Amino acid sequence: MGEYRFRRVLLKLSGEALMGDAGYGIDPLVLDSLSRQIRTVNQAGVEVAIVVGGGNIFRGLAAASKGMDRAQADFMGMLATVMNALALQDSLERHEVFTRVMSAIEMQAVAEPYIRRRAIRHIEKGRVVIFAAGTGNPYFTTDTTAALRALEIDAECIMKATKVDGVYDSDPATNPDAVKFDELPYIEVLSRGLKVMDNTAISLSMDNNLPILVFNMETDGNIERALMGEPVGTIVRGDKR
Repeated sequence: MGEYRFRRVLLKLSGEALMGDAGYGIDPLVLDSLSRQIRTVNQAGVEVAIVVGGGNIFRGLAAASKGMDRAQADFMGMLATVMNALALQDSLERHEVFTRVMSAIEMQAVAEPYIRRRAIRHIEKGRVVIFAAGTGNPYFTTDTTAALRALEIDAECIMKATKVDGVYDSDPATNPDAVKFDELPYIEVLSRGLKVMDNTAISLSMDNNLPILVFNMETDGNIERALMGEPVGTIVRGDKR
């Protein structure tokens, strides 16, 4: 374990990350790659928890913008995260990784209810815990869920898996001159409106000095490389070091 810089991490996966190039749903190849990477670090002793989004199936905010009641739409989005969590659990267990899905909305036939102390106990036993259904409340994103759960389980870092290799000053997909940051302070993320996580998640992380590592999940082995301190992605924390 000495070579890893974090002992316990919270991995934040967007729903969009799970759909690969398909444009909708869940790509089994993406799940397989993620599961292999998580198994590697889990077997090495890193304690891993996961928060997964649901945007590949249903986006509450998008539905609300078209007239649906916002709370109703958000609850539907939470249910989408449960579907993703179950798919990820299936993939991880096919790779011989012991898991637990814990849902903020009780549905005991498919998931355990979220109880903080029980979650920590699972993690201490080496199980990968997947947190589903967001916070269980409308108007809160899964970014905010990730920051909240990371603090609740005493994670040392949020690892945000994306389709780009870090944080840029503008969208690298549309601006070939976009500049990538290696490190950023929280306050600069907020003041510049950089799309790392939503402002609530950034503020919560800043108030509790919880670092956020943004990296490209599509490059095989990047989870382990990031944990070993290799120059992978962008780290957001209190000050530049």
